[in-house]
Amino acid sequence: MISVDGLTVEFGNTTLFKDISFAINEKDRIALMGKNGAGKSTLLKIIAGVKAASRGKVSAPADAVIAYLPQHLLTEDSRTVFDEAAQAFAHIHKMEHEIEMLNAELTSRTDYESEEYYALIEKVSTLSEKFYSIEEINYDAEVEKILIGLGFTRQDFARPTGEFSGGWRMRIELAKILLQKPDLILLDEPTNHMDIESIQWFEDFLINSAKAVIVISHDKAFVDNITTRTIEVTMGRIYDYKVNYSSYLQLRKERREQQQKQYDEQQKFIADNQDFIERFRGTYSKTNQVQSRVRMLEKLELVEVDEEDTSALKLRFPPSPRSGSYPVIVDNLSKSYDNHLVFSGAGFTIQRGERVAFVGKNGEGKSTMVKCLMGETNYNGNLTIGHNTMIGYFAQNEASLLDEENTVFQTIDDVAKGDVRTKIKDLLGAFMFGGDSWNKKVKVLSGGERTRLAMIKLLLEPVNLLILDEPTNHLDMKTKDILKSALLDYDGTLILVSHDRDFLSGLAGKVYEFGNKQVKEHLGDINSFLEKKKMEHLRELESRK
Repeated sequence: MISVDGLTVEFGNTTLFKDISFAINEKDRIALMGKNGAGKSTLLKIIAGVKAASRGKVSAPADAVIAYLPQHLLTEDSRTVFDEAAQAFAHIHKMEHEIEMLNAELTSRTDYESEEYYALIEKVSTLSEKFYSIEEINYDAEVEKILIGLGFTRQDFARPTGEFSGGWRMRIELAKILLQKPDLILLDEPTNHMDIESIQWFEDFLINSAKAVIVISHDKAFVDNITTRTIEVTMGRIYDYKVNYSSYLQLRKERREQQQKQYDEQQKFIADNQDFIERFRGTYSKTNQVQSRVRMLEKLELVEVDEEDTSALKLRFPPSPRSGSYPVIVDNLSKSYDNHLVFSGAGFTIQRGERVAFVGKNGEGKSTMVKCLMGETNYNGNLTIGHNTMIGYFAQNEASLLDEENTVFQTIDDVAKGDVRTKIKDLLGAFMFGGDSWNKKVKVLSGGERTRLAMIKLLLEPVNLLILDEPTNHLDMKTKDILKSALLDYDGTLILVSHDRDFLSGLAGKVYEFGNKQVKEHLGDINSFLEKKKMEHLRELESRK
């Protein structure tokens, strides 16, 4: 068991949280919740030992392994993917090498009666006992199993990590953590760069193989599927619920309603007593009663109602100009990079007003197809963008394409035209950019703030075909819900590339699956698609048996 005792974090005159205590037991899978700035990541870093608390401590058994996956990291560029993942076992290989060196030294020495010789024997014995107590495993097979589960191919194993994007490097780091089989895994937004299949594999791993897990995530479906306990950080304290995220939301609602009721009753009680005190303050016969009520009010412990994140994003897409009946027609489309075939023989038609999802493993061609639609890359075959089709495109790296030296206001002012220029401040306010943030430079914004800013640019012109490539990365649950609501009201045609099952649910009525160099059409929403895929996967397992 790992215990958190009386943790307090203070910055100057600000207290982030105070006297937080809870225990982490084996098989606990905990979701850490709270609004942005509540202190979730700070708490995770303190448990990981990479940040110190102002007061309090985290206690763990001496041999406990705590592994931490931060939001941002960088792997060693000079190693291959396989060698970098195998670093998880570096301490075991180092121990084995040290035992060999010590045994060699014992063989060469002749001072058998000296204290140094006995100390050497003691050291070898202790190290050997520790080394041989480690379960004997096939390290290469373990590395291969984890890397493939996280979406790498065997061809990737020999490639230098420097060839991979930040999202894939994050998976390499995650592989190292999973290979260590830690007693506690700490995860900060682990699914941001994973495809649906990798997330499903990861969920299965955490549920069936991990010992204890604490996760911060904006992926509601992921959190709901893996967690059995929810700890909310709010107003400097915590609430500990022994339920998953969805159940916690209901219990939190009931808690706040109860607090509000107690608060209202107490405020009435205080007002009644203050009224009595004011009315009879100078009345001799009532002096004792007045003083008694004054003392009672001074000692009264005030009821607090936990804060709610009341910042609101009022998101609405402009009305769509009418397009032709078929905004997108793809016929026998193929795309290759040098000798690498991405997909071939792709064919589909998207009708006006349809909402479709592109899904599949990373690297199977989803974003490449979007680039074909945008005319950003060449291809073989036929692709027709229909009459009067006006495309609005949100690229996967849209937030990173913003000019970091521009301010928030400049970013929008540079692209706004006509009447919109007089409403920039209103637009920024609607996207939770208050007056104090207009002059902030883009480089100091969080990932979520950058994504929101990039989304504003998309709203400045009316379009009738909206293509969004991973729009929910870095968005918190509330903002994702608001974006989803706006997309449900959007009257144009929609193509969504996303790994977020909860976001796609109810939003896309058709799924195009990218895989094995092909594009397959699935009628029905993301839930029926995943159900069908699971059944196909089970049939594959049966046939293998």
